[in-house]
Amino acid sequence: MQPDTPHAALQAGFRAALWAETPPAGLTAPDPSEVAERFKVYRNNVFHSLTRALAARFPVVEQLVGAQFFAALARAYLASSPPQDPVLLHWGASFAPFLDQFPPVAHLPFLGDVARLEYARGQASHAADATPIPPEALSSDNLEALCLALHPSVSLFRAQTPAVQIWHQHQPGQTRQPLSAGPDHALIARRPDFAAIVQPVDAGSFAVLTSLHAGAPLGEAAQHADPTPALTLLLSHGLIVDAQKGPFA
Repeated sequence: MQPDTPHAALQAGFRAALWAETPPAGLTAPDPSEVAERFKVYRNNVFHSLTRALAARFPVVEQLVGAQFFAALARAYLASSPPQDPVLLHWGASFAPFLDQFPPVAHLPFLGDVARLEYARGQASHAADATPIPPEALSSDNLEALCLALHPSVSLFRAQTPAVQIWHQHQPGQTRQPLSAGPDHALIARRPDFAAIVQPVDAGSFAVLTSLHAGAPLGEAAQHADPTPALTLLLSHGLIVDAQKGPFA
């Protein structure tokens, strides 16, 4: 069936008017002079809803700049990158690059990295499910030849700024501590109990995890550092879903 072209055009005009100063053509009201004011109320409601959706995805960014400034920041981001899909799961992917180039937050060079971390955590929360293997599945006469398939939610985060430390210090119950200089490294994933984790790791374990995540056998990954801490971390959080000799197809 062909789409209703006039209706589609009306929708497109209405959507475009959300980012303009004037209401779309075709709107009516009992008092024509109220059309602009009524549309302004609707427009503000849309902006408020999307601002709160953005804040829910980037709560630490909002904490760092304050709710009032975040609302203004969100308006500027909306103007440059409005949602392109009714499902908002992937909206916000460009938020970190936007912050990197937004002059009013240039004095907060870590802000974009915190946003990247929060976006990755959100993606982990919505990743596909997979069943972890038990630790004994790693028993092998040739452990170094094993390739490990990691949970679909796993991503590896690295920032030149202390973004991981900043994010952790803004979690409930945490106290503020002096920050060490970056870079920061973290494993981001979702555990079998559906809790999303941001686990700081040292540079050596990060290199091991990066190698395993890329499909390298354990022996190759172990050339970067002792793999024991990385394996312990993966097993304790249920993040290994398969193990076999040779690369996964």
